[in-house]
Amino acid sequence: MTIIRTILQILILYIFYYIGVLIVNVTHLPFPPSVIGLLLLFLCLQRKWIKVGIIQQGASFLIGFMTLFFIPSMLGIVEYPELLSMKGILLIVTVFASTVLTIYLTSIFSGIIERKERGLKGKEDGGVERHHLYH
Repeated sequence: MTIIRTILQILILYIFYYIGVLIVNVTHLPFPPSVIGLLLLFLCLQRKWIKVGIIQQGASFLIGFMTLFFIPSMLGIVEYPELLSMKGILLIVTVFASTVLTIYLTSIFSGIIERKERGLKGKEDGGVERHHLYH
């Protein structure tokens, strides 16, 4: 049952992507459809039109395989030796710096979200922490 739930959640994420594709095709916006879909998903989560639990397992599954999505781009570098020139080195430094910045900002935002969730859970429990003892 968990596999089916994860697949359905991934399908929900794909729906947001294809809505982004539709919006870009209709409006001719100069943005990637995935970014538009991600912004729509963010808006829906922020407005609480969609609960995080609806996509959490599917998103976690995809994040677990995210490094595999970078392999094709790394193999492309091998096919273009000019990337190893001075301009290529600047490109690699830029990509590395933006990746580090993205990871850093993601960790900051994740921490903020986690603290907010802990605060909400504390309010739901009436602000009282419950300790459970298991023997």
